[in-house]
This record gives sequence, structure tokens and C-alpha cells, in this order.
Amino acid sequence: MTSDRPFVLAITTGEPAGVGPELTVQALVKCLAASPGSPSDVSSLANCRFAVLGDASLLASRAQAIGLGDAWQDLLASGAVRVVHHPLAVPVTPGRLDAANGRYVLALLDDAIDGALAGTYDAIVTAPLQKSTINDCGVAFTGHTEYLAERTGTPRVVMMLAGGGLRVALATTHLPLAQVPGAIRRDELLHTLVILNQDLMRHFGVARPRILVTGLNPHAGESGYLGREEIDVITPALADATAAGIDARGPYPADTLFQPRHLEGADAVLAMYHDQGLPVLKYASFGAGVNITLGLPIIRTSVDHGTALDLAGTGQAESGSLLEALRTAATMAANAATHAQLSAGTSGDSHAAQPRS
Repeated sequence: MTSDRPFVLAITTGEPAGVGPELTVQALVKCLAASPGSPSDVSSLANCRFAVLGDASLLASRAQAIGLGDAWQDLLASGAVRVVHHPLAVPVTPGRLDAANGRYVLALLDDAIDGALAGTYDAIVTAPLQKSTINDCGVAFTGHTEYLAERTGTPRVVMMLAGGGLRVALATTHLPLAQVPGAIRRDELLHTLVILNQDLMRHFGVARPRILVTGLNPHAGESGYLGREEIDVITPALADATAAGIDARGPYPADTLFQPRHLEGADAVLAMYHDQGLPVLKYASFGAGVNITLGLPIIRTSVDHGTALDLAGTGQAESGSLLEALRTAATMAANAATHAQLSAGTSGDSHAAQPRS
């Protein structure tokens, strides 16, 4: 990424029968029409251009349906937004899934990944997709995160959500609860902490991250009386992290950790499983939270919600989470550029003289 051009954010519009296409239109109209200091100002997007990956006719029709047809055309004419056209396989009715468009959704994601790896895009922001549509078209698909990892050849990635003043990363993600204890292993916890620590520095401008780690069991195991994972696995992994120069502390009881007095000065929490950490974050930020994939060679952010098929085409869906995902992607790109310059020992103009928070 050079200093003589703006950041380019690629937006994959996701499931065409869902709210992704209209939220993309709505979010871009909001952020590019906002004046500095206004309630909808997203100042970190001021030096960005946007490549919207999707069917051009679908985007235009959905913009018209939600009353933003003229505003959308104005954005396209301005040059700040361009549509990278991918034709739908079959026409779309809002709210009605069609497996025939499953490969269309994957084509958007593939194009974005290839562009990011090539340096054409500085970050990817993904609108929600419907996993069942892709599986029903004959392609085994677990989710965005796993697909990104496979396509980029990344052996391990970390899911982190941010919002409401919190960053919560997960040691395990979409597993049945009964499988979680067996999935928490010392070496993998250390690997997760290394990725979290590195990306907090590289993408969030944190010079020395402080990470708080939850226990697995109630009361963090109560000295072994409620489980030994804290003694046998988590504490040794934290010792390994400390020896590697990572400021990771714990394990703390999850039911008391999420209090302002405990979180003060912390840069992230590592929770052991999905529903241990995310209910707190989503309570604090739902509708404005961001899903971030750490550990990739590219930057990827996403929304904190699904396809909302019942709202598609109605104009009732809120674009707050997508706006925040765009802002976070831009901030991460700016910090990555600064971190790369500092690591290389270079000086001179850049997108950001100092890391952005």
C-alpha cells in the first residue's frame, strides 16, 4: 500500500436475498454523505474508496426499493464507489433463498480474497451470507472464517468481536458445548495468544497489549474442585505466553471479569468458548459490533448479525454494524501501514503518522 492513493475497501454483498445488498448501499450513502462532526460522521473513512462486489442491477434495484436510488447513482458518479459486477445466476426475490445463487456468493468472496492477496484491496468487509444456500448448491461450506483460512493457507485464525468498548477473542468458536473442554489445549491456547497479541499490535496500534484470559469452569475451577482445566491447561499456557513476552493474565472467573474495574487497562479478553464471551459483548454493542478475523495475511471485518431475510427489501434493517465494520477495516489498514513502516525502520509520509485506536 502506497502513500499516494487512498485505502481501497472491498465489500462483498453476501446473500442476495438477504439484507447485505441494501445495507451496503445504506452504509455507503450514510458515511459518504456525512459531514465532519455530524452524528453519522465516520471520519476514518475519509481517505477510502470502496469496491462493491455484487450484481449491479441487484444493488440498483435494492437502492431504489429503500428510497436511496438517486443517492446511490450519485455515489457511483462521484468515483468514490465502484461496483465490481458479478451477475446473479438467477433473479432474486428479497427474503427467498435460491441455491442457484450459492456459487455467486462464493465468487464474490473469492474475488475479494484474490484482490486482497494481490494488494488491490487493503481490506475486505463482508456482509452476511447464508451457509445453507452454499451447501445446497453442492459446495461444503462451514463459514466465512473457515473459508478465508483455507483460501489464504492460514493454519490457525482467531475470531474476535469488538464493540461497546470491548474486544473479545475466542479460544474455540462454533462447537457443541460438550466438545469445548477437549478442544482447549495448551499449545493451541498459546498459538491463539500469539496471534491475538501480534494483531493487536499490528492492526490496532497497541504497543504492548494486555490480555485478560477467562477460565473454563465456574469460578475458574475453584482450585480444582469444579474442574482442572485451569490448573492443567490454561495456567501452563499463560506461563508459556509470559515466557514469550506476552502480557496475558488469568485465568479469571468469567462471571466477574466483565466489570469496568477489572477491564480497565485491558486491550482484549480471551474467552474459552463462544457463549462465554459473546453474550456480554453483544449486550453492550449489538447492532454496532464488528466480527474480525485475526491471523490472516489480509484484513477482514464483518457484521455482527445474519442475513435477516424477513427484513430484506423493506428498508427497516439498520446499517450500524456494517458502518462500524468499514470504520474498523479502515483503521486496521492504517495501523498495518504504520506498523509496516515502523518495522522496516522507514520514515516519511504515510496514511497515518501514528497508530489509530
